[in-house]
Amino acid sequence: MSRYLVDRIRAANNISALTGHTVVGAEGKDHLERITIKNVKTGETKTVSASGLFVFIGATPRTEWLDGIIQRDEDGFILSGADCFQGEAIPLNWPLQRPPYQLETNAPGVFVAGDVRKGSVKRLTAAAGEGAQAVYYIFRHCAELR
Repeated sequence: MSRYLVDRIRAANNISALTGHTVVGAEGKDHLERITIKNVKTGETKTVSASGLFVFIGATPRTEWLDGIIQRDEDGFILSGADCFQGEAIPLNWPLQRPPYQLETNAPGVFVAGDVRKGSVKRLTAAAGEGAQAVYYIFRHCAELR
């Protein structure tokens, strides 16, 4: 998270920032009224009043589980489209005649969208737009298989 955002959050008297917790429940009639949070170290849960919620999961992509399957950069962000080429005309071991689509990884038919993609804008609305765009490419890929 950007330093200026951290400083603004810490200075705000109407924001509580909890690290090491996860939201396990949200309740309210017509709007958010309370959330149940769990301390990930102790397992303790508690319900607190809340009228708003922002979940920040960090800036680390946590893509280690894709090692050896999906290409990633040195920071763990997933490569897609032209980033898969690495100086080649097409990605190494790419089985198709066409190059990867814009959001397609080095595995044909596997697409990526949002913050975990190398070069993403790191904004929710951009991620949602990329997700919609990925659906278009998925349909296109599936049509090729027919």
